[in-house]
Amino acid sequence: MVKTPLLPVPVRTARPLLVHLPAEAEPMPGDQVTEQPSATLLPEKLLQPGEIIILSVKPSPGYILLAAMGSLAAIVLILLAFWILNDYLSLGVRRVDLLLVAMVLLGIRLFWQFLEWLSRIYVLTDRRVVRVFGVLRVHIFETQLKNIRHTTAHYSIRERFFGLGTIGFTTAGTGFTEAYWQMVANPREVQRKIIQTLSRYR
Repeated sequence: MVKTPLLPVPVRTARPLLVHLPAEAEPMPGDQVTEQPSATLLPEKLLQPGEIIILSVKPSPGYILLAAMGSLAAIVLILLAFWILNDYLSLGVRRVDLLLVAMVLLGIRLFWQFLEWLSRIYVLTDRRVVRVFGVLRVHIFETQLKNIRHTTAHYSIRERFFGLGTIGFTTAGTGFTEAYWQMVANPREVQRKIIQTLSRYR
């Protein structure tokens, strides 16, 4: 019995199968979160399923000093008046004690304003505008983008000195500004992003 030699069978190399998977929808340039650290501070329960954060900001750190400036000045004036009366009436209070009291009061006021700054979160999503603030009592303002009729920008003298501004929101059915984003950095850029979001999603 003669064995037939096995001839090599040509093997055709299969072309790689190209599967076009649907690419994940990437956010548009206007959907980029400008300040990601602030977004992580927003409680998850305030976000709706599938909601996209467009903008998330906090007041500028200068808010701590600027917002407390009035009360800080009042504390200094009161203690200065007491200082003068102490010398004039010879009350016997040491100046060192007065300085210590002034430092304690000023420190307490600044610390409270720091807590207030930590509590403030301003968020713009593809559906809503949200503002959260409050140390002991938390206040939450939210409204749908379709309800917003006007945005305003306010620049006080002290805000302009530090390059800050306050953004206001007026909703349908009201004749006044209902909510403010106070003392944010780059206020013109923030307002521009808000207007772009309103034009796109509203």
